[in-house]
Formats: sequence, structure tokens, C-alpha cells
Amino acid sequence: MKLLLPGIFLFIIVSCTAVLSIAQTPTAETIKGTWVTNVASKALNSRENIKQTVSQAKQAGLNTLFVVVWNGGYSLFPSTIQEQYIGISQHPAFKGRDPLREIIEEGHQAGLKIHAWFEFGFSYAYRDTNSVWLQRYPDWCGRNVKGELLQKNGFYWWNALHPGPQQFLASLILEVVRNYDIDGIQGDDRLPAMPAEGGYDTYTRKLYQQAFDGSAVPANPKEKTFIQWKADQLSNYAAKIYQSVKKVKPACIVSWAPSIYPWSLEEYLQDWPKWLMGNHADLVIPQLYRYNFEAYSTIIKQLRSQIPDTLLHKIVPGILTSLGDGYQADLQLMQKMVQLNRSLGFNGEVFFYFETLNRIPFSLYKD
Repeated sequence: MKLLLPGIFLFIIVSCTAVLSIAQTPTAETIKGTWVTNVASKALNSRENIKQTVSQAKQAGLNTLFVVVWNGGYSLFPSTIQEQYIGISQHPAFKGRDPLREIIEEGHQAGLKIHAWFEFGFSYAYRDTNSVWLQRYPDWCGRNVKGELLQKNGFYWWNALHPGPQQFLASLILEVVRNYDIDGIQGDDRLPAMPAEGGYDTYTRKLYQQAFDGSAVPANPKEKTFIQWKADQLSNYAAKIYQSVKKVKPACIVSWAPSIYPWSLEEYLQDWPKWLMGNHADLVIPQLYRYNFEAYSTIIKQLRSQIPDTLLHKIVPGILTSLGDGYQADLQLMQKMVQLNRSLGFNGEVFFYFETLNRIPFSLYKD
């Protein structure tokens, strides 16, 4: 990953601090959370597993669970919206159950907040060229400069500027907000996002021509004006999601967990400083994923140098603690990262991901 550019970000943020100070929406409590996945994890596989997940999170000193609800091109909860689009209401592995409702009930009983995490975002498939979404809605798919299906690191992507997938995801999010006693919703490095290599589908070509007096899209997908234009479309979408959620449930926290800026902009069109400036984020949880304390210390200090005190309450560091069957942070390392966060003024963090607690069944907090 490329390093942050403190000067650029600081200038942008400080110049708009006065506006933000008026429109801030502080959260009721400090976030001490973890992401709960359905991949490389059994946390959601049964009601009993969910009870154990909640119990371990409570024991670890956490107060918030970010629970996956959209992954692999399927909702994990029974979705009328999804069924209308593809004739399938739910991820096959969870058919006959509603893990979202179960974890909300168990989590709230234990005093935990539950946020619905739309992990897959604008990606519709992983290493699957026969996706039902591709078959049903081929015009939604993103395209690279060669006209090929847009894919990056094995993930196949919709054109995130297209109204089709935009409307689907917006409707899916509002379905959760309306039908569940949810405390928050979250997008991450795939919502709103799209690989910067995209933008060469028919819809985006026409949209660009309308915006630039008939000019063709640049041959270089990472040409600066092209990057910023694409990112601005996604910033507008983030604003619409935020506003629509607040209209239905004003107390529902809207958070985003993007990559580190400006890498997030350059690679995935996530100009998240604009989301903060426009008051379209209650929380931003940057993925500060590093494997040792020295690397983490460097990146968190860079982030801190970019954030004015008036916005610090909206930034919650995302910490990598485990990765499948490979990397595993130990308790001492996690506690050192927490202590560093506090010394820099960050009052909470979110750990990726829950399975860490299975390997370290102790409190992550000394206080």
C-alpha cells in the first residue's frame, strides 16, 4: 500500500472543520468492536454458536458486533428484495434460519450493539464467472479498458456507477433498517467502491461524455481527472445512502470501513474525507491492517496527524488481529495497539475478526 499524504488530507479536513463542527453526529458510546464473518468462521452457523459468539465478545470487553449480512452475492438474512431480483431470498448455507435476527436478539440481551455489515458491497461474485447476477444482469457488470469483466484480486465487480446495482444495494440496506432492530449499518472497502480500473462499460462511457461535452473516457483508467470524477459519483451515492437511512431511522449509525487514504481513492475510488466533510458518515473505520507493532505505530500516527481534534470522535481504527489460518496477533500485541490508540486520542477500535477471540479467550482491555 502507498503511504498517506498528511498535507493533502489535513488541508482538506481543516478547511472544512467549521462546517463539520455544526453537523457532527456523535455516537452514544465508544466503539469497541469486532467484525463477525461467515467465511473462515462458524460464529453464525447456529443459534448456539451465536450465543457463544456474543458471550466471548462480552468477555473480551467488546460492546459492538459488525455482522456480515451480504457476502458472496447473497444476503445472509431472508430478503424479499433479493428474491425479487434473482429468485433466491437467502444464502443457501443459512436457509431456514435468520442469523441476523438471532444475533440481534442475543446481542441486545447481553447489552451489545449490532451493526449490519454489507461486506461484499458492489462485488457480486468471488472467483465465479457463472454467477446468477452475471446471468441476470450482464449490463450491470463493470468493464476494464479492454472491455473485460471488471475483477480485482478474484472479486468480480458491478459498475458501481450504474443505477441498477446502486438501487439494489440501497433497497437491501433499507430492508434491514426497516425490518430489524439494528443499531447501525456499514459499508467497507467495497461499499461504496469500485476498482479504479473500471469505467469502460457502455453506461459509464455515456455518462462521462455527458459530463465532459462529448469527450471520450481517458485511455488511462487512473488519469487523475477520471479517478476523481468516478470517485465523486460514489461520494454522491454515499450521501444518498446516509440520508435514506436517517430518514427511516435517525438513530441508526451509518459507518464506513474503507482502505487508507489516499490509497482508497487511487485504487478503489473511495474519497472518504469527502464523506466526513459532507456529514455522510457517523463513523469512519479505516482498515489500518498491519502485522506488527512498529508498522501499526507508523500508520496510526500518520492517520492521527491528518485528523483535527473536532473530528477525532468519528474515526475508529480498524486493527488486523487474524487472517484465516495464517496470521494471528497475540494478546500483548493487541493491548499495545489499544494503548497506542488511547495515547493518540482514539477512544475505540474494531478488530478483524471475531475468530481471534476463539484463540485468545481473555479480555482485550486492561481497564
